[in-house]
Amino acid sequence: MLLSVVLALVITAASFLAFIVWVTTNIDQRAVERQRTLVTHIIDGRQKSLLQQLESVAVWDDAVVNTQFRINFDWIADNLGVWMYDFYRIDRIAIFDKDAVPIYLMDAGVSLEPAEHPELTTVFTPFLGRLRSFPPTHLPPGMSTPVGLTDLAIIAGQPAMVAAMPIVTHSGALPQLKGAESVVLALEFLDEAAADKINGEYLIENGRFSLVESNDPSGAAHPIENTAGRFIGFFEWDSDHPGTLMLRQTAPALAIVFTIGAFLAFLLLRRLRGTAIALEAEHQLVEHQAMHDKLTSLPNRMGFDVKLAEAIAESHNQNAQLTLFMLDLDRFKQVNDTLGHQVGDELIGAVSDRLHTVFGADAIIARLGGDEFAILTANHDELDDVLALSARVIESIGRPFLLNRAKAHVGASIGIVRARGDDAEPSELFRKADIALYEAKAGGRNRAVVYEEHMNELLQLQHTIEGELREALGRDDQLSVVFQPLIDQSSRKVIGAEALVRWHHPKYGQIAPGRFISVAESTGLIEVLGEFVLRRACQLGATVPGRTIAVNVSPMQLRNPRFPNLVFDILHHTGMRAVDLELEITESILLDEEHISAQNLRAFRTAGIQIALDDFGTGYSSLSYLKRYPVDRIKIDRSFVSQLADGHVSVAITDAIVTLAHAMELEVTAEGVETEEQATILGRLGCNTLQGFLFSAGVSADEITAMFKAPDNAALTRRQRRRPPPSA
Repeated sequence: MLLSVVLALVITAASFLAFIVWVTTNIDQRAVERQRTLVTHIIDGRQKSLLQQLESVAVWDDAVVNTQFRINFDWIADNLGVWMYDFYRIDRIAIFDKDAVPIYLMDAGVSLEPAEHPELTTVFTPFLGRLRSFPPTHLPPGMSTPVGLTDLAIIAGQPAMVAAMPIVTHSGALPQLKGAESVVLALEFLDEAAADKINGEYLIENGRFSLVESNDPSGAAHPIENTAGRFIGFFEWDSDHPGTLMLRQTAPALAIVFTIGAFLAFLLLRRLRGTAIALEAEHQLVEHQAMHDKLTSLPNRMGFDVKLAEAIAESHNQNAQLTLFMLDLDRFKQVNDTLGHQVGDELIGAVSDRLHTVFGADAIIARLGGDEFAILTANHDELDDVLALSARVIESIGRPFLLNRAKAHVGASIGIVRARGDDAEPSELFRKADIALYEAKAGGRNRAVVYEEHMNELLQLQHTIEGELREALGRDDQLSVVFQPLIDQSSRKVIGAEALVRWHHPKYGQIAPGRFISVAESTGLIEVLGEFVLRRACQLGATVPGRTIAVNVSPMQLRNPRFPNLVFDILHHTGMRAVDLELEITESILLDEEHISAQNLRAFRTAGIQIALDDFGTGYSSLSYLKRYPVDRIKIDRSFVSQLADGHVSVAITDAIVTLAHAMELEVTAEGVETEEQATILGRLGCNTLQGFLFSAGVSADEITAMFKAPDNAALTRRQRRRPPPSA
């Protein structure tokens, strides 16, 4: 009761505090959302303003005369170039003639010769092309605004706004050929000066533009995208926290309230203390009942755990030999089913009596539940004595039981584990005894089996692999990455490669990925291993731009909120383009309701990284999941590909998968292609990309680079002649 009251008070106080924190946090979040909406309007407004500023000089008869009818560089500089910098602080102005040749350039307020600075004018070429793609137009009387465009882009490593507009007559008096007007383009960098102007106009605290999000917990960030949905950068600022400010202002009053509440709680607890003392005696009785079996009065599992811990502590001091017997009755269920549960309960009591008779008073005997017993002894040093004792137990239990005028026959299977001194550990003793008991039952029941290490061979092998893998990750001479080519189905050209990890152990030789990848997953080493593979893949990808490099990503990596930063950092340091990287995820990720996994996938897609769904068809393939998550490609599992043959059901399944993917505008890759027949069928079904030993196994970075550079896939053809077996 005392504990309940204390918990109630604590929960109440905690709930109240949690509610206050929730309210303040919600207020802060709403403030940040309002600021994000404001930032969106600011960026849109800045783009519209830039277009209006450009319109002020583009819709002008004098501008038409001096840029199209005759080129007056001094007039252009004074009225379109330097003037735009001085008056509007536009960073760069370029004017192109009807043939898309630059005739004027201003950069940072200085007029330059366009031919001498092509790197400053070429950035405008895409926007000029987009503007020229609009329907030809001129400015007839009554029309105030010509067709123009504005967009965002990354220029010279900085986010920037670009606007373009044809130079047209404002009066309509000057003849102009539609679509042949000169074009003026303006560029304004979203730099510190632009941020300062926004901060001053909209009272934003410490607003700034950046290409990489700083993840400052005290600030907020808003991603900036262009009209094509491509990521341009972030606008970050020190966000307002009205909820936190309110909490700070009300903290003194809250402290007084909690002090009064604590004093009242103290008075209440004093009253309850007397009641708690009176309940102690009853508690001891309940505790005894909790640690003993009601039917046999033997210790139950909880009570046996306590006695086992005490015996182990004593054996450590005396270096005594402990023996744990795990006993399970054979055919007990038949007794219960045929003679009834009452007879079954009597049988359990009778078995308890016989165990006491065989083991004596020095043994600790417990009923763990149902028909399972545990016996611990500390006075049998020789294995022969243990086996002889087990034989007596089996013989004793095997004799008929006369119960309520009925005769019952059962047997006993026994698992035995022995430990001395420091080797005794409760959970290990139980685990090993369970393994031995399983062996006894598997060997025919009504027998005793002593635990031996070979029974734990698989578990120990896993531990060995884990230790060796940890060491290999700390070295640079065992783990490597090979690259299996990705083949365009229609042209049979190498268009990319998938990065695959390989482990050559100096003692055990080549260790199959299936043996150590699962160990890495279960031990947490997969993140280090995955980073190793990703870094090697990006190092290759940086040298072969335009080629897709695919890397497998584990669910553990994707659930890490810091994983996107790691990927972007590796891309930055290696120089690989994000659009050339493809991350392969498993279908289990699609069931992951964690917000972090979905958020990370969206971050990758925003940066231009492709997402592929690996082993499609073997797990939770669902249309709803494919629609919910940003996936660019699905990979048909090799289990379907290996069975492809005309008339086989796998052809229909594969056809359905390809049709589904193409309907959702997804690319399809088939992995495990080993025969030309499979490749032909996949091509007929419309599969986009092929991968498998028909073309090549995993090869080194130098070899895959040679394949990329070789004309007509000559390197791939040579590789096919020495294709390894599927086990590789």
